[in-house]
Amino acid sequence: MVTRSKAGIHKPKVFIATKEPRSVKDALCTPHWKDAMALEFEALHRNNTWSLVDLPHDRTPIGCKWVLKVKEKPNGTIEKYKARLVANDFHQQYGFDYNETFSPVVKPVTIRVVLTIA
Repeated sequence: MVTRSKAGIHKPKVFIATKEPRSVKDALCTPHWKDAMALEFEALHRNNTWSLVDLPHDRTPIGCKWVLKVKEKPNGTIEKYKARLVANDFHQQYGFDYNETFSPVVKPVTIRVVLTIA
């Protein structure tokens, strides 16, 4: 059976230009991304998000990465540059690498219940 790919027929690849940098190195060259990353890092320190401990000999450190997004207003103008430092949690084990998780999420059902009570 001859498929399109075997016959050399391919769809053209479309590259969409994004406003987010491709790497942290690119982000650090731009002042607004550097400021957004500094604000996120300060917030992590201010909220005591983590505590420094000695690494056990049989463990490897958990990596992290920066997630960079441009937040836009409805008309398409840039509202702010958002930077998040996230852990590569797929290597973590509950009870050893972390003890609790916290994610402030409000569900629409909760809002309806509160409005109904009010």
